[in-house]
Parts: sequence; C-alpha cells; structure tokens
Amino acid sequence: MRRILLTALLACAAGLTALPASAAPQDFAFGMISHAFAGGNGEEVLRKAIAETDADNLAFVVVNGVKSASEPCDDALYSQRHEILSQAQNGVFMSMAAADWITCRDREQRSDAIERLARMRELFHSGEFSMGASRLPLLRQSLTPKFRSYAENTRWEVGNVLFATVNLPAGNNHFLLDGGRNSEFEDRLIANRNWLQHLFAYGALKKVSAIVFFSDGNPFGPPPKRSFFRTQRDGFAETRRAFSDLAARFQGRVLVVHGETAKSKAPPRILWTGNLGSVGAGERWLKVVVDDHLPQLFAVADADGERR
Repeated sequence: MRRILLTALLACAAGLTALPASAAPQDFAFGMISHAFAGGNGEEVLRKAIAETDADNLAFVVVNGVKSASEPCDDALYSQRHEILSQAQNGVFMSMAAADWITCRDREQRSDAIERLARMRELFHSGEFSMGASRLPLLRQSLTPKFRSYAENTRWEVGNVLFATVNLPAGNNHFLLDGGRNSEFEDRLIANRNWLQHLFAYGALKKVSAIVFFSDGNPFGPPPKRSFFRTQRDGFAETRRAFSDLAARFQGRVLVVHGETAKSKAPPRILWTGNLGSVGAGERWLKVVVDDHLPQLFAVADADGERR
C-alpha cells in the first residue's frame, strides 16, 4: 500500500497524470524532523526519528538541520549524518539550520560560520533529487545565475501542493549586532525575497491549492527584546512582511513549518491568520496531513493518528 501511494504521488508531482492536479483528491502526509536534539546523543536521536518516519506512511520527510549546537562542526560528523539521511526509506529534503553552521568555530575559536555554510551546501544541497530511497525531483534557486550560491533553497511538488525550503536561521535570522558584519544576512535577505516572489508567482501560475515552506527560524515569532543600551533589529521583519503581503494576494493556503520549539508543553498546532498558517516541529518529529476534506487543508497528526 505504501509503495502504491508513493508511486501515485510521484506521478502527480512529475505531471504524468492526464487529469489536472486540482481534479485529483488529496490525502497524504509528510514529516519534519527538527535539529533541536534535546540533550543526549544527536546521532541516536536522529536515527530514531528516521526509523519512526520510515515506519510511517509519508510522502516525504524534511530534516531541519543535522546536528545540535553542542556537537562538532567537522566534516566527519557531516559525512556521517549525510549517510544516515541517504539510507532513509522516505524521500528526504534538507532544511538548513543555524546549528549546522552559525555556531561553528575554528581551532583559534574564531567564527567559522561562512566556511561551514559553504561545506553544508556542497555536501547536503546538490543534485536534482531528494536523498533517501524515494527520490523525488526538486529544483534549486541556484539554477538562477544571480543566486547560484543558494542551493539550499529548493522546491518540489506533490499532488497540487508546492513545497519549498527557505534558509531562515533560528536566532534572529543571523543578524549580527556588530556593525559591518552582516553581508551574509543582507545578501541572503535579497535571495530569499526573490525566492518567495518566485514561489508565489509559480504557485499562482500552476493554480496550486497551497504552498508549504520549511525553515529553521520562526519568522512569525516575537521580535528580539530591547536592551537598556541598544535596540536589537528584528532580523525577520522583512521576511514576515513578504510572507504576509504575498499570501494576501494568493488564492490558496500558505503554511510555514519551522524548527523552533514553543515554550508551552502543549502539542504542536497550526496557528492560522487568514490563509497564512505556521507550526513548529517541536522536540519530536512532526507529522502533517494534507486532506481536501479538512477545512484548512492541513492538520497536525499525533502518534495515534488523531488530527488537530
């Protein structure tokens, strides 16, 4: 049954069916594994999450980050985590996380973030298909010459839903207080704005029923707290406005699935404002159901299959 469902979904994604995508009823699920490995062994936690998602009936899985901030940033760990993801039974898409590169230091304890970002892109964000056994086709923003560095921004389709990753690191989107050190943030801000505009234009052209974004940081979270001496800039302000403006002109649903965990211990739940919703992956992997019979098209499913 699992193989039949995935085959049908892949056929829809590749446009191989004779009927328009909107004519086919949709009822599938996808998962997101957060990088926030709460203590313990990061490899063990990741392997467990992959095993659990392998056992479920999912169209694909998004892995938000491959390591926790406390783990080393060396190539050996990156390669080992890449091997784990490659052995997954589901199609696996990578969402870049702050812990993968921002906190990295070299032997002299200087920031090694930009070099590690380049290494992550090289190792995890190449090729035209997802990782794992179920290889789903994808397209990268790096196909555009002006944004050839941004291979981590990807898009793919299942049924009549467009899915995409966008590099928005947790921790205020990697905006730095020190003056003159925000070239990475500023360049990525331009690339992400172009990426969002492209996705909404493509979604409108294809008349998809929804666009789902995966990111590390929560662009709709509370802004940074002001200190007595200085005001911290909200690194997500421009992206939040872009999401709101573009979603307001889009006919379908827009869902942002991010990797940040809520302070509340309540189970994850999609928060909607009009047609724009957001949900955090939480400390355990998140399962989201896509069903045309749902009022909002999407719902979070718990381990017992109950939707909320």
